[in-house]
Amino acid sequence: MWIIAGLGNPGRQYMYTWHNMGFLAVDMLCEKHGISLDKDKFKGMYGKGKIAGQDVIVIKPVTFMNLSGECLVEASRFFKVDPAHIIVVYDDIDIKKGTIRVRPKGSAGTHNGMKSIIQLLGTENFPRVRIGTGPVPEHFDLVNYVLSEVPKEERLTMNDAFVEACAAIEGIIANESANK
Repeated sequence: MWIIAGLGNPGRQYMYTWHNMGFLAVDMLCEKHGISLDKDKFKGMYGKGKIAGQDVIVIKPVTFMNLSGECLVEASRFFKVDPAHIIVVYDDIDIKKGTIRVRPKGSAGTHNGMKSIIQLLGTENFPRVRIGTGPVPEHFDLVNYVLSEVPKEERLTMNDAFVEACAAIEGIIANESANK
């Protein structure tokens, strides 16, 4: 079984902000695979489904970003999912807008949601799909930028990144399945 966690902030005011790229990417993944995030537990909204023939839990923490680890640690314990089978999808200001990077493990960098997850899981050894949202424009500080709305003219670029992120998630799961 896999847990796929999209990071973001709850509430309509944050829906289309740079910090909600993880939420938006897993929404696309759920739509593609017919997964409904209709269960409320573990400080998150989640749903069950299959991707590449594997059972998956897709979850969006409903805590604010800085507490994302609370949701993931509760869900991983309940479903008995090893951190190596938790894929975290999130925004990254250190990567060019609209590009993605996939890593099998690593540090949190400047991302507070990832800091929370790493601290509470007790490991950096889990795959992640990072969606580029950078660089921060000169006239913004970091917090104001990540909480600002994605301009309409940039949404198509970000949508393309979500398509790539979905393919990356599917690839991680399919490759793991093929290697068993």
